[in-house]
Amino acid sequence: MVEKPPTTPKPDRAVPSETIAAIATASGRGGVGIVRLSGRTIGAYAQALCGKLPVPRVATLVDFLAADDSLLDTGLILYFPAPYSFTGEDVIELHGHGGPMVLQLLLSRCLDLGARLAEPGEFTRRAFLNGKLDLAQAEAVADLIDASTVAAARSAVRSLHGDFSREIHFLLDQLTELRALTEATLDFPDEEIDFLEAADAFGRLDRLQARLASVRDRAHQGRLLQSGLHVVIVGQPNVGKSSLLNRLAGDELAIVTPIAGTTRDVVRGSLQIEGIPLHVIDTAGLRETNDEVERIGIERTWREIERADVVLLLVDARVGVTPADAEIIARLAPGIVRITVCNKADLAGCPVARSQTRDGVEIRLSAKTGEGIGLLRDELLRIAGWHPAEDVFIARERHLRALADTGNHIGMARAQLPQLELFAEELRLAQRALSSITGEFTADDLLGEIFGRFCIGK
Repeated sequence: MVEKPPTTPKPDRAVPSETIAAIATASGRGGVGIVRLSGRTIGAYAQALCGKLPVPRVATLVDFLAADDSLLDTGLILYFPAPYSFTGEDVIELHGHGGPMVLQLLLSRCLDLGARLAEPGEFTRRAFLNGKLDLAQAEAVADLIDASTVAAARSAVRSLHGDFSREIHFLLDQLTELRALTEATLDFPDEEIDFLEAADAFGRLDRLQARLASVRDRAHQGRLLQSGLHVVIVGQPNVGKSSLLNRLAGDELAIVTPIAGTTRDVVRGSLQIEGIPLHVIDTAGLRETNDEVERIGIERTWREIERADVVLLLVDARVGVTPADAEIIARLAPGIVRITVCNKADLAGCPVARSQTRDGVEIRLSAKTGEGIGLLRDELLRIAGWHPAEDVFIARERHLRALADTGNHIGMARAQLPQLELFAEELRLAQRALSSITGEFTADDLLGEIFGRFCIGK
C-alpha cells in the first residue's frame, strides 16, 4: 500500500458517507475482473453477496449470490478494513471472471443493495480526503495509468510514493521556519535583535531558491515525460519532409516520391528520445496551389504550426533559405522555437554539422542516409531541457505554475528586506502557492476538475 509523506496533514474537507461501487478493471474480456466497493457499511454488502464477512486481507473463495440466492459467479473476495485501505474506508473487492456481462451482474447486485455508482476518480478522491494521499500523489495515480514510456512510468511511481511531495514539504518547512522567525521579530519590536544577521535571512533565501530551482528543473522534465514535445516539419514541396519523418520515426509512415506535393495532409508519427515522447508531424508543402485537396492540406499545416512546441523548417542544402522560406518564417508566431534543417547535405557535398546563426540554430543533415540525425535529436533534447537524471518526478502544468509563483514570491520577499512586514507577507504567499501542489490550499472546483479526468473505478 502506498504511504503518504509523514508531514502531509489531513485535508479539512467533508468525506461523503455513501458506499460507492464500480468495475475497477479495464473494459473488455479478461481472465479476471474486479468490482470495488468503498464505504462505511461494507459488512452488510459482504453478508448479502457471499453470506459472510471474510477475514481481512485474505483472499477467500466464495460464491457471489443474487437477491434470490441464485449463483452469479464464483470468485475471490478481499476485505480491507478502515483505515488500512486505499481510500481509508472499509473496502471490499470482488474478483470474478473477466467477462463484461459477469462484471455487470456483480455491479448491478451491489447497486441494488444500496451502493452508488462511483464517479470518475472518486476512489482516489476519497483517499485524498481521508489523508491517505496528498493531491500530488493522487494525480500521480492517473499519470501512472496514462504513462506512455518506461521513463514516465518510473517517474510517476516516484511521485506516487511521495518523492515529489517530500521535496515540497521540505521547502514548506524552510519557509515556515523563516516565517516564524520573522513573526517573532514583528511581535517584539523592542528586542535588540538584528533579524537579518541573526536569522541569516539572505543565506536562507539563497538556499531556498537553489533548492526550488532544482525541484522546478526536475518537475519540468517530468512534465515533458508526460506530455511530450510537439514537433512540426514545414517547408517547400520536395525538400524531404516525409523522408525526415520516416528517418526520425524509424518507419515508413509517409509516402516518399520525387513528385512535388505528394503529401496532401498532415502525417503523424510518435517516437521516444531518452524517454521523452516526440509527436512529429509531417505537413503538406507550403506553396501557392490551385489543387483544392492540397490547399486544404496547407490550411491544416498552418493550424498544426500554431500548436507546435518546435518547428523544423526544412530547406534544400544546395539552395539554402529561399524567399519562399522567408515568407514561412515571417508568418511564424513570435517566440516559437525554430530549427532550420538543411537537408540533402550528401547531394550538396557539405559535411553534417550544427551551427549557431544570427537567426537561430541550423543543422545540416541527410534524411536519406541518416547522417546528422543524431545532431537533430540532441538539439530537440536541448530545447526540451532534458538532462540525464534518475530522480525526475512526474509533474503537471499546475505544479509548474505553482513552483513559478513560489519563486516569484521568494524573489519579491528578498526585494522587500528590511521591511519585515512586507517580507513576511511575501513568504506567506510563497507558502500558499507551494501548498496548493499537495492540496492543502486547493479549491473544491479544482479538485472536481482533477479527479473528473480519472477513469471510473480508480
